[in-house]
Amino acid sequence: METWAGSCPGVRFSLGLWLLFAALSLPCAEADITCASCSSLIQLRVEELRLDARFAESTEEPGMLRQIQVEFQDQEDASQFPDVEGIKEKSDYMNESPKKALRRVKRSDFADLSWSGGPDFSASEDRGTLLDGQKQSRSDFRWNRDEGKGNNRKDEPKLSSSTFALTGDSAHNHAVVYWSGQNSSVILILTKLYDFHIGSVTESTLWRSTDYGSTYERMNDKVGSKTVLSYLYVCPSNKRKMMVLTDPEFESSIMISSDEGASFQKYRLTFYVLSLLFHPFKEDWALAYSHDQRLYSSVDFGRKWQLVHEHVTPNRFYWSVLGLDKESDLVHMEAHTPDGNVQYVTCRALACSEPNREYPFPGYVDINSLIVQDDYIFIQVPTSGRATYYVSYKREQFIQIKLPKYSLPKDLHIVSTDEKQVFAAVQEWNQNDTYNLYLSDTRGIYFTLAMENVKTTRGLGGNQNLDLYEVAGIKGMLIANKRQDNQVKTYITYNKGRDWRLLQAPSADLGGNDIHCILPFCSLHLQLQMSENPYLSGAITTKSSAPGIIVATGNIGPELSYNNVGMFISSDAGNSWRQIFEEEHNVWFLDKGGALVAVKQPSVPTRNLWMSFDEGRQWTQHTFSSVPLFVDGVLVEAGTENQIMTFFGHFSHRSEWQLIKIDYKSIFSRKCTEEDYQTWHLHNQGEPCVMGQKQIYMKRRPGNYCMLGKDYSRILSAESCICRAHDFECDYGYERRGDGNCRPAFWFNPTTVSGSCSHGQNYLNSTGYRKVVLNNCTKGVKEMYTARKQQCPNRSPKGLQLSTRDGKLTAHLGTNVTFVVNLDEGDSLRTNIQLDFGDGTAVSYSNLSWTEEGIKHVYKSAGIFRVTALAENSLGYESTTLYLHVTCPAEYVQLLAPFVVIRNKEVNISAVVLPNQPRTVTYFWWLGNNSEPVISLDASISHTFSSEGMHSVTVQVSAGSSILQDTRTLAVKEFFKSLLLSFSPNLDEFNPDIPEWRHDVSRVIKKSLLQVSDFPEEQLLVAMFPGVPTAAELFLLPRKNQSETRKKTEEQLEKASDIIVSALNQNLVEFELKPGVRVIVYNTQLTLAPLVDSSPRHSSSAMLMLLSVVFLGLAVFLIYKFKRKIPWINIYAEVNQEKEQEMIGSVGQDSTPKITLSEFATSKELMEKELDARVKRGVGNACESTREIPNCTSV
Repeated sequence: METWAGSCPGVRFSLGLWLLFAALSLPCAEADITCASCSSLIQLRVEELRLDARFAESTEEPGMLRQIQVEFQDQEDASQFPDVEGIKEKSDYMNESPKKALRRVKRSDFADLSWSGGPDFSASEDRGTLLDGQKQSRSDFRWNRDEGKGNNRKDEPKLSSSTFALTGDSAHNHAVVYWSGQNSSVILILTKLYDFHIGSVTESTLWRSTDYGSTYERMNDKVGSKTVLSYLYVCPSNKRKMMVLTDPEFESSIMISSDEGASFQKYRLTFYVLSLLFHPFKEDWALAYSHDQRLYSSVDFGRKWQLVHEHVTPNRFYWSVLGLDKESDLVHMEAHTPDGNVQYVTCRALACSEPNREYPFPGYVDINSLIVQDDYIFIQVPTSGRATYYVSYKREQFIQIKLPKYSLPKDLHIVSTDEKQVFAAVQEWNQNDTYNLYLSDTRGIYFTLAMENVKTTRGLGGNQNLDLYEVAGIKGMLIANKRQDNQVKTYITYNKGRDWRLLQAPSADLGGNDIHCILPFCSLHLQLQMSENPYLSGAITTKSSAPGIIVATGNIGPELSYNNVGMFISSDAGNSWRQIFEEEHNVWFLDKGGALVAVKQPSVPTRNLWMSFDEGRQWTQHTFSSVPLFVDGVLVEAGTENQIMTFFGHFSHRSEWQLIKIDYKSIFSRKCTEEDYQTWHLHNQGEPCVMGQKQIYMKRRPGNYCMLGKDYSRILSAESCICRAHDFECDYGYERRGDGNCRPAFWFNPTTVSGSCSHGQNYLNSTGYRKVVLNNCTKGVKEMYTARKQQCPNRSPKGLQLSTRDGKLTAHLGTNVTFVVNLDEGDSLRTNIQLDFGDGTAVSYSNLSWTEEGIKHVYKSAGIFRVTALAENSLGYESTTLYLHVTCPAEYVQLLAPFVVIRNKEVNISAVVLPNQPRTVTYFWWLGNNSEPVISLDASISHTFSSEGMHSVTVQVSAGSSILQDTRTLAVKEFFKSLLLSFSPNLDEFNPDIPEWRHDVSRVIKKSLLQVSDFPEEQLLVAMFPGVPTAAELFLLPRKNQSETRKKTEEQLEKASDIIVSALNQNLVEFELKPGVRVIVYNTQLTLAPLVDSSPRHSSSAMLMLLSVVFLGLAVFLIYKFKRKIPWINIYAEVNQEKEQEMIGSVGQDSTPKITLSEFATSKELMEKELDARVKRGVGNACESTREIPNCTSV
């Protein structure tokens, strides 16, 4: 499990890879950009990036192009993200999430040409929240003297600019730019020479500007002329404080400054710092992670350090969250135990000895799975080979996350948690390059589907990125690229995924020519990647202070394409679009979003920029440099009280770094007044109610050249709307059907009431709908769709579950074993719980609440113990059993047994164990209610059931240090009748081939059969075969304790069989698996293959087939003549002489040989045996079969 996205101030990104790609496309210059701030992409996986061999050469070789890596970072963001050369580690996005979780990115280690980080949703206020990743390769651009299209005003204001070159650093190939923000005039630049031969930094220079970048001062004398600096951090709660770390190859020290880098103090360290994490509001508190996996804490801003914990997982440690954790110095971390397991640990930073540690989640967790983010804590636990996810909401008890039952995730990522619910991307069992987007309830427990098959893109570094973008400034608005019918299309939603629609293409192009693009066959499609460098705008950009304005790269057509792209803009939140450029540009918002500035992609040197004051309708050209500049990044609005941009780049591959400061204040003639503003109503295709309210925004009138200033107001008013159907989404367990209504999914039982609901209390009974989180509608249909309060009914206990706390069936002798008892239904406060440990001791509890912390027991002797739990109240009881192996530590086991067997006839029961371990597996067979197992070293056992009824069979296997078990229930009868069933092929597409799915589908098939027959439900048994194609067998059983004669009972079964066969042949038996997917149930038809070739020339194979038929006829004759002497035929041909050979007669006392598994294990053999029986009987009704032993493998 990982996290994508993030939103916390101080995010730092290493973005060398972006410029590496750009550099390869330059004929005369190469540069790599790394950035350590702002929003960035969300990635499913961040692979380790290794330096290309082309960049491993010494930069001093004559004639070789310079390899330059630039890293930009706001000082605000630099606080927690180091820039570490030579240290390459996987960046795990489980920690990187919106807001707080992205602090994990901030402290990630950085390597040249790699980046560790994720977007910061709070910081992304200025750029929108990127839920996607790297951009596809950009088009090559030709040099255009006009620099694009636009309208120039005759009296173009001149931009005031100044250029500063970092003289003497031409050999340095890595530069990091920091700006503290908050109207500070200080900009810091750290340049370094990275030697690719030895893999470390050999030189460094620290530059400091106090006038927004007009001039810079070399700071080497103040930090030590021979000191080599590696990375820099700035305290997020006090931007004047910063730490600079020296390169550990030379010395392990820390440089501390409290005046924005004007002076430094040096302190020696006894460990090498890989990453730092500052406290969110305590300016002197910090955590340091060392190279030997130790975590240290400091409460005096790095002057002294104290060990917190050893063996901590990288990037899995977090400070406390204000308002949720009781102690402000609490640390959350993922730590390793001496035996190699992983636990979630919390303790106070200065008191973290073993007695002071707490373990909020009992048991072990998966490595790299802990996420502490906003109101939520997530962990992942492996259960029976599948990943199980747990969430704690506001530090409450951990509860298992509920995804739709058959989503069966292969991969899950937390995308966002910053809007009082959880966005999760899930790659399900049948997906490879797409993910499904799910939204949770407020507590993060129950997830419902928001969009299927969201596209992913593999970036340059092997990272997989989700094509999902959250529009800044407008709550609930998302844009996503969805793969559908082998095409990718762009969709937009205004209510958090409840409804999606395509984008309407512009009506005309730049030349004014009409565009004939009709939905749904043609629409506008957008690229949803943002640049890895936050100082380049990327493919799409929005700004919270400019709501409704979206600028993106895209194309018009039937699907998303990366050819013939242009730049498009929407001024009304995606309702309509206009084209603004024919080539890709970087576009930024200026003056709090009141103006736009555009510059061509960095692959083309430029001296001009374009500006627009009317939301992209008209553009004016301005010159900012006398010499064309390769723009590596732009820092806009370096302060709230000034109008300054800083361009970073180089004139050629041999030049020093050029820093161009641009003051665009002269463009504005005055400050905006009230008359310069107008109102704008947010809407969705004319619908004024968005997320349950009518929102009116205030915007500057297009074309007014006035400066907005810091008092610019965005939302003028917001009025709640009357609730309507589109304000509600389907609740957990429900799916939206074609008529727009939410109906229960086939696997969900809406009548189930939680066991925590006690008589006299109330519970909320879902209507199948739930209000979209943060939707502000009132009244209307709210009462109709809102869950209704009802009294808890009196119920007998059902769904009793017994397990150990760690989910294992083995324990070490003398250790505490914690048993967990769960009850799906029943009054937990009035249900008595009894637990027999199987060693002569037992405990009893008056209600289930006493067992919430688990029931602990210590076994004093080794062996196998039958542990039985009993839940009982006045309305009934239920029991369950598990068998615990003490000191017997075994992977997959499947019990193979017939579904129905004949009383007093020996039956063969087998087990399949994977991986196969011959001679090393011990089998423990529990038959019926036997208190002692039958132990064998063979994978099969024979048994005779002497009484009719339902009998439980359990097998346990012990291999090495693991124990696994599987249980099946068999029906024992005197006789029965069965039919083979097959299904329409579409069912195979949704068959995950797991026991739970087969159980649920068999229940639905049984329900469908009961609709065409009045045969008693308890006498019908549907058994699904494993594997594909999907097949099943229907059993018709006689009633219990029947008083009728056997002949009459057989006639009843025959009549019921004829009715069901007739319905099956008429395709009357069907069921709906999911919306739009209907499955037809067929009666399996067996047909004989042609005996000879129909062609005039008979081949040798045809002659062989003819001979085979002769031998087959002879065999049938002999079998019929001597059938009572052939054991296998005895099972199928022993009949009641009063009827035709369709009913199975009673079993005589003559000995019957043991039946082997091969006689009924596979569906292929089943078909062959059915064919043999058909030939023997000489009847044409091949679709029916009656036999004593069903030829199938149990689920």
